[in-house]
Order: sequence, then structure tokens, then C-alpha cells
Amino acid sequence: MAPLAWLILGVILLAVELRHLAFYALFGAAGCFAAALTALLVPDAIPLQVVVAAGIATLGIVAIRPMMSRRFHVHPDTGPLGKGVAGTLVGEEVLTLDEVGDIHRVGHVRLAGERWLATSGSGATIPAGTKVLVTAVEGTTLVVWPVDGPAELPPTEPASDQTHKEQP
Repeated sequence: MAPLAWLILGVILLAVELRHLAFYALFGAAGCFAAALTALLVPDAIPLQVVVAAGIATLGIVAIRPMMSRRFHVHPDTGPLGKGVAGTLVGEEVLTLDEVGDIHRVGHVRLAGERWLATSGSGATIPAGTKVLVTAVEGTTLVVWPVDGPAELPPTEPASDQTHKEQP
């Protein structure tokens, strides 16, 4: 029963890794698979299985993950894709999901399958469905600019005529 439990946990961790690609769950899965093998060889040694799982996962995360991350995040033609999460978001083209305005009229965009808060870099309103470019990341909010032309400027009041005309 223990080998099956380790295998199921390993498969779940592989599924998590396929979604996130951070190379942590991958080594957790490798540890689970090693523990499953240990459980087949020594079924009653549950503490040993846990130590094997933790040891293999830790070894992978500490020794192998840094090399994998560097290789995975470098494009062969253009070099590094970006530094950190925010560095890889800047430069992405996305669509607005609703109106995006200044910091008082925050809107949303969809990026990498997730809904992100967004503000207009110029402060002008950007309509829903507009293709925009991510130019900065401020906390958890993306700063965006329209790709095709300027954003719609906020409505202004027409200036009232201050001069008085004499009536004949």
C-alpha cells in the first residue's frame, strides 16, 4: 500500500510542476518515486521511506535545481529571458479584460492564463479588449500602455467663454 501512496503523491507533484515550472515539485516527485522504490524493498521501514523522499528532494532542489533553472530561463538566440518574475512580465503583450485607468480606476488584463490588476501608464482610460504592452510591475499591479495608438484621454469639461460680448 505504501508504494502506491508514494507513486500517487509523486504523480500529483508532477502535475503541479507541469503547471508552475518552478522545479521544486519536480524534485519532490523524484523523492516520492525513490520512496516508492524503497517501500517495495523495505515495506515496514516507513521512517526510512520518509528520509529517502526528503533526502532526494532536498538534494535535487539544492544541487540540481539551480542549474536547471539557469538552462531553462535562457533562450539560445537571445540570452536570458529576464530576471525574476517581474522581469519576465515586462514586455509582454496582453489584452485588457475591462477598462484600465489610473491608480484610482484599476482594471484587469489576462497574462499567462491569470487575471492581473493593471493601470494605464499615462493615466488615460484604455478600453476593454485593447492590446497593451506591460511596461512595469508595481507590487502586484501591471503598468500597461496601448500597443496600437494612444489611450483615450479622460473626458474634460469644455472651457466656458469668459469674455462678455456687448449686445447691440
